[in-house]
Amino acid sequence: MIDTDWRNDRIGSAHRGENPTVMRRLDQGFAVIGDRQFLPGYSVLLTDDPSVTRLSDLPRARRTAYLADMERLAEAVELACRRLDPAFRRVNIEILGNTDPYLHAHVWPRYDWEPADLVRLPVWLYGEEYWRGTEHGLGARHEGLRTAIGEELDRLA
Repeated sequence: MIDTDWRNDRIGSAHRGENPTVMRRLDQGFAVIGDRQFLPGYSVLLTDDPSVTRLSDLPRARRTAYLADMERLAEAVELACRRLDPAFRRVNIEILGNTDPYLHAHVWPRYDWEPADLVRLPVWLYGEEYWRGTEHGLGARHEGLRTAIGEELDRLA
């Protein structure tokens, strides 16, 4: 049976125009809005080549271009989130690669309204309820934020 769920081939589905989280095609990847939005504006930079598993797999010029894309996405998230929520604090950027086998960078906006016991800690310490279920899932209510980040990406190009 052929798997038609874009989540199982995020990069291939982005190339085919079937990944609904893609905000923009960048030089070395795809800027996507995250599936989980408990921190509104969470975004990811996906590599455009699923065989690239780590930053060091890229030749120096492509590596530099990927990092420039990452910086552009982070700035776009910062500008959009700061404009839409006065409690915006900063962005955190992470390249982990412990779960998904392809190069990707997480861009996490952080806010003053976060729980006091979590606001200064890595987002990965948020409880399971933030990562599962429908309450924090990406949905139509995030379209304004998604549009704002996309517009900032265009402006920063």
